[in-house]
Amino acid sequence: MLNIFWFVLIAILFIGYFILEGFDYGVGMLYPVVGQSDHERRIAVNTIGPIWSGNEVWLITAGGALFAAFPKWYATLFSGFYVALVLMLVGLIFRGVAIEYRSKITTARWHKIWDILLRLGSFLPALLWGVAFANLIKGVPINQAMNDVGGFWSLISPYTVLGGLLTLLLFLAQGASFLTLKTTGDIRERSLKLAKRLLPVALVVAVGFGVWTATLPTVNHQGLYWLCIALGWVSLLGARMIIAKREKWAFLLQSLMIALMTAGFFLALFPRVMISTIAARYDLTIYSAASNPYTLHVMTIVALTMVPIVLAYQIWTYWIFRKRLTLQDHLEY
Repeated sequence: MLNIFWFVLIAILFIGYFILEGFDYGVGMLYPVVGQSDHERRIAVNTIGPIWSGNEVWLITAGGALFAAFPKWYATLFSGFYVALVLMLVGLIFRGVAIEYRSKITTARWHKIWDILLRLGSFLPALLWGVAFANLIKGVPINQAMNDVGGFWSLISPYTVLGGLLTLLLFLAQGASFLTLKTTGDIRERSLKLAKRLLPVALVVAVGFGVWTATLPTVNHQGLYWLCIALGWVSLLGARMIIAKREKWAFLLQSLMIALMTAGFFLALFPRVMISTIAARYDLTIYSAASNPYTLHVMTIVALTMVPIVLAYQIWTYWIFRKRLTLQDHLEY
């Protein structure tokens, strides 16, 4: 049971990460578009300034849980996806440093440099997460020693690129919707127009990727998978239909889409954690890749104690910074 508990918990952590960091990435890519002056761009960046680092906690926690609960999964994943994960890490570093340093000097050249790095640092993870998860469900060449022998270029295929495009579009749309909630005036109007344009494109790609995934022989629990992705499509369609008048509900529906998409992925994978294209007997499962029962037991006690505290703190943070930002605000983030 603890093996299942930790698989579900890791799925929940990634759902939280993709929802919260999804709009962070979207804002990081879109703020030079919605902000026509440097002051407007700074206001757009300020919408995520107080919360982006807290959102990263979900990834750190998911990585720590993966390492402790399923060390063989962690080892195979990080060795096989090493180059892609390094690129993602470089992007995350660029993004974090750019958010913090952009406002330190007020020259146009300084801002331009950090604008480029912030957009690049948001683009890379948004794309690569989709590529990585698509490879997990498609399968990678894992041998008897639990080593991924494919290399970086084996991760690139039409299917995985489509997966990367899907997460990129979903995060862009989520970022545009978040800006409609957190800004006023021209910035909000431009963000709303972008969200209206991005949502239909994201829906088309989501349908294409979802159907393609369903045709893969590696997908388990087809019925539950179809239920998740179909509800996700409806959520995305609903968000597009109501975003002009009910932007908060539209944002929640987009978040629901991301949650359902991620849940569908983990359902399609269960009880495996990585699929071998060499032979099914080399698949990593929640049992073969897990730590010993005592480790899982101790981790469960710690998780049940600390996770509610982290959640309470993050909810409090969002409540404190819930108001919209106007052009008269001069917060330095």
